[in-house]
Amino acid sequence: MKIKWLGHSCFLVTAQDGTRIITDPYEPGGFGGAVGYGKITDTADIVTVSHDHADHNAVGQVPGKPAVVKGEGSHRVGGFNFRGYAVSHDSKGGDERGKNVIYTFEVDAVHLCHLGDLGHPLTDAQLGDLGAVDVLFLPVGGFFTIDPAQANRICQQLSPKVVIPMHYKTPKCGFPIAPVDDFLKGRPRVKRLSASEVQLDRNSLPKEQETLVLQYAL
Repeated sequence: MKIKWLGHSCFLVTAQDGTRIITDPYEPGGFGGAVGYGKITDTADIVTVSHDHADHNAVGQVPGKPAVVKGEGSHRVGGFNFRGYAVSHDSKGGDERGKNVIYTFEVDAVHLCHLGDLGHPLTDAQLGDLGAVDVLFLPVGGFFTIDPAQANRICQQLSPKVVIPMHYKTPKCGFPIAPVDDFLKGRPRVKRLSASEVQLDRNSLPKEQETLVLQYAL
């Protein structure tokens, strides 16, 4: 399996059989130019959407005719099982920014979890629902989502093998959110990669939790 960070909360996950899954596609130039990441050029077979904001739901920006996974519950698409869990985009039950959906899915025997724009700590019941997580796509910028301290707590609670931070301040993100360094302070086993893509498989997962910081591709 290959994981490529396109930018913001958008990743391209390519399975060994060639199936291509894109998470939370953004609208380039959205929010008055705050979304400065480039046009998505990678095609996809499947697209997941955590919520209806333009920096996460721009399915029309993805080339091809991908099947769309949206909403809570079970979704069987292209031989892959996706499970959506309803949470909130804020700490007030969605009253400020609406709802958000966390997705868990398995690719090549690796359990992935994309938190979308999670805006609050997870309850014990929610943590139990998510189950075992190998790779966690984690928002860390705060303001619109959980903050770095809350993100670190979720890493402890879910105990994924690999943490990939997302939704943080970069030169191409104009939102008033924190840079990734605020989340990384004090974290052990941080690997800053010089590329936007990493290859993982079940046998190569680390024994102790690692944080992989990818370069945005677009």
